[in-house]
Amino acid sequence: MRQPLLALLAKEPAHGYELKQALEAIFGSAYPSPNIGQIYVTLGRLEKDGYVRSVDVEQSNRPNKKVYYITAAGREALESWVDEPTEGPRVRDEFFMKLVLAPMTGLADRMALVNRQRRHYLSLMRDLRELAERTDPGNRVALLLIEGAMLHLQADLDWLERCQEDLP
Repeated sequence: MRQPLLALLAKEPAHGYELKQALEAIFGSAYPSPNIGQIYVTLGRLEKDGYVRSVDVEQSNRPNKKVYYITAAGREALESWVDEPTEGPRVRDEFFMKLVLAPMTGLADRMALVNRQRRHYLSLMRDLRELAERTDPGNRVALLLIEGAMLHLQADLDWLERCQEDLP
């Protein structure tokens, strides 16, 4: 949550609710709506770390609001985040650990584990297809996020087939 908030603040100063609205507008229903409490807690930590500063703005008919600004340190942290590659393929996969170790203990049958995981992935794929159908066709960001998740799931389904074929 830290980096997306810094990115939005690098564009323009905002208060917490505006940041929540911006995230929802950009990512649509493809990304879980952030909790406003989480946003304000994160902003507080960013301020404590020196990445943002806040200014109280008076409002005539409402309580004052805090507007947040990115600092030079915040911009530097954001630039570092943008420049760093993100994690690649996961080698330590929890399901694979179950698939290999559970049958050794007699707790589970390998085929039952593969079938249960396949059903789970297919259910997630159905949910993503439905989400894509409900998503505004003009929101390319949300649609690309959904498509990426679907492609990852398809790769996981293909990998399950490979596990089923290659493991005794």
